[in-house]
Amino acid sequence: MKFRIDRDALADAVAWTARTLPVRPPVPVLAGMHIVAGGEGNGDRLKLSAFDYEVSAQVSTDIDVEEAGTALVSGRLLAEISRSLPPHPVEVTTDGAKVMLRCGSAKFTLLTMPVEDYPTLPEMPPAAGSVGSDEFAAAVSQVAIAAGKDDTIPMLTGVRVEIEGETVTLASTDRYRLAVRELHWKPERPDFSAVALVPARTLADTAKSLTAGAELSIALGGTGGTGEGMIGFEGGGRRTTSRLLDGDFVKYRSLLPSEYAGLAEVQTAAFIEAVKRVSLVAERNTPVRLSFSQGEVVLEAGTGDEAQAVEGLEASLEGEDIDIAFNPGFLLDGLSAIGSDVARLSFTTPTKPAVLTGKPPQDGENPNYRYLIMPVRLSG
Repeated sequence: MKFRIDRDALADAVAWTARTLPVRPPVPVLAGMHIVAGGEGNGDRLKLSAFDYEVSAQVSTDIDVEEAGTALVSGRLLAEISRSLPPHPVEVTTDGAKVMLRCGSAKFTLLTMPVEDYPTLPEMPPAAGSVGSDEFAAAVSQVAIAAGKDDTIPMLTGVRVEIEGETVTLASTDRYRLAVRELHWKPERPDFSAVALVPARTLADTAKSLTAGAELSIALGGTGGTGEGMIGFEGGGRRTTSRLLDGDFVKYRSLLPSEYAGLAEVQTAAFIEAVKRVSLVAERNTPVRLSFSQGEVVLEAGTGDEAQAVEGLEASLEGEDIDIAFNPGFLLDGLSAIGSDVARLSFTTPTKPAVLTGKPPQDGENPNYRYLIMPVRLSG
């Protein structure tokens, strides 16, 4: 194997692929990065792959191939080396059981692993459609914040992806809050429908890292079709697959209230700053109390025996005055995710979930993002 490649192109491709390398590989070869230079069906391109039996990553980029070939080297070491190379073209060659990298006057020699022991990467499921990569990354980040972190309940650590025709709905919950986001996409077939439960961390990381191209292709087997158990994403010469989670997701639509007794609106930036300040005195797991009345919301934290904080903000209120309390971390997550200058909080009673949204562009429109948050019961 012998090829030349631009230093930045190599560093980018290796860094992106290395994200999938397992921290504690179950078998030694999975610590390796699979390198394919040129060859049949590959043209003058370099293909780098990593796989941990759950997630696979593959990137291809243009190179000058003198001699086609494959190799398997330590992925982490290659990532560290390629990141620190001087700004010169890089020449990569193999010599027996070694891979040599030359860049300017710097020269590195890496030992190879047995290529034949490396597992075959899973096939991409059938292409289902495409979506704007930036919008998809933003939508995933809005929803992934509500996913559970407890691996003993795998179902709650995922984001549910529901596709019905031209609408994609993303939803996640950790039982204390629920985030739902709808967006439009371009399906391959107008009647396409599918449901998948994707690990939230993998989905968030993948969506964020595939914004190089304008469009992102989603590959997913339709209901009852082929490609079950896997989802794939492709954009800008990069492709990744992930194993889906098993289990039935909670029937979340029934959790969203159909009508509300009150509606408050507060400037988002001021609300975030006030919650941050007031929660400085909130001991672990103690809530921030919000008292909404006409024209104002008063935020309070702490009790009589401890440090206390109180702050008032301008707010508009439709409905009766209400006192309601939330975990400040969960409230801040929602406020930071709504992507709107005005935060709209809809509630029924102080003990039932409230729904946080941004102000829709036009009155009467349904917001495409909803963040339902469980209140904390106030004692007394």
